[in-house]
Amino acid sequence: MKSSNIWFSLILMIAVIYSVRLLPMLLLRRNITNRFVRSFLFYVPYVTLAVMTFPAIVTATEDLRCGIAAFAAGLIASYISGDLFVTAVTCCLAAFLSGIFL
Repeated sequence: MKSSNIWFSLILMIAVIYSVRLLPMLLLRRNITNRFVRSFLFYVPYVTLAVMTFPAIVTATEDLRCGIAAFAAGLIASYISGDLFVTAVTCCLAAFLSGIFL
């Protein structure tokens, strides 16, 4: 791979990342008053966290049944407590214990 290709790729990546961070600041100068857009933006961090952690929970062990058990325990723990740390510890314990007994 040529050195010029690496520099071109690097500059392109910098431009894309910078534009993604800069465009919302340039386009959204006023407060957002639309209720639908505000509610959509409110849930984006939660959905992003769920999309990143769900595959990690299910595929953390070699046995898919252990991953599903950990996910089910995590759902119950998050519904009861609503705390991310408690949910993570519950998922880990459920995966460990189901790995022992399954």
